[in-house]
Amino acid sequence: MRYVVGYQPDQRGADAVALAVAIARAQDATLDLMLVLGEDAPYIAANPDGPRVHPEEQRTLTAQRQALALVPADVEAAFHVRHGHSFAATLIEAAVEFEAALIVVGAASNGLFKRYTVGSVANALLHASPVPVALAPRGYHRTEPVERITAFIGRRQGADAAVDVALIAAGRRNVPLRFVSLVELDERGDSGENINAAHRHANTVLAAAARRLPAGHEASVEVAHGRTFEEAVDSLEWLEGELVIIGSSRLAQKNQLFLGSTANKVLRALPVPMVVVPRDYERAESHPLG
Repeated sequence: MRYVVGYQPDQRGADAVALAVAIARAQDATLDLMLVLGEDAPYIAANPDGPRVHPEEQRTLTAQRQALALVPADVEAAFHVRHGHSFAATLIEAAVEFEAALIVVGAASNGLFKRYTVGSVANALLHASPVPVALAPRGYHRTEPVERITAFIGRRQGADAAVDVALIAAGRRNVPLRFVSLVELDERGDSGENINAAHRHANTVLAAAARRLPAGHEASVEVAHGRTFEEAVDSLEWLEGELVIIGSSRLAQKNQLFLGSTANKVLRALPVPMVVVPRDYERAESHPLG
């Protein structure tokens, strides 16, 4: 199993590598760390033993050393240099070529610590990737294995793929699974039925999950509500080793991502990494989190 990691020699690149390591650990997964250079950058073959090193080559070799130094000995990783006009498009091309199960990137560098600001690369991936995309919040450095998986559930198209992935991932990793339903309260105060409906749906999902999880596996549901989705997310308690799984919008093309308005709001409030699963994703049985 391979994960493509969008690497840059900066904080965002380090965040992405840390998250990729945390997800890959104990999964026998290989990380493909991708440094993407512009199409006009010179094509230079690395020659560390040569008498002279071109400045561009030196920068690439330095980036390679820095990237691989972030990967612990128990995780296999390879470093690649690709040229392309688009960082996101180049990552997608690599993921398709390597038959990767996941693309991992860091959030934009101008976000608040442990929060997200979706930059152009992540935004492009979240609207075009045919494989799940994992986003690391700014300042993420935890590389220990995932402690709990939280799946946001809903009744719109796209949610089922995320639930399937969460079930497989939690079952194989033997980590607790939490289903969360978010309710945005009506300003008129008439939200009781929406909350009740969310509880009924959440319990239905939990009952179905119990039939698919190993006996005794820990699973729970929560309904979080607030005046906004961001407020509802803020009301939840999070573990340091939490990983969120969410489905992409019903507007997405089949087997592609499209981050809808609700997911965008959730993303802005999350303090933990998130994996977005394409609509009707058909590789759940071999999913990177499984």
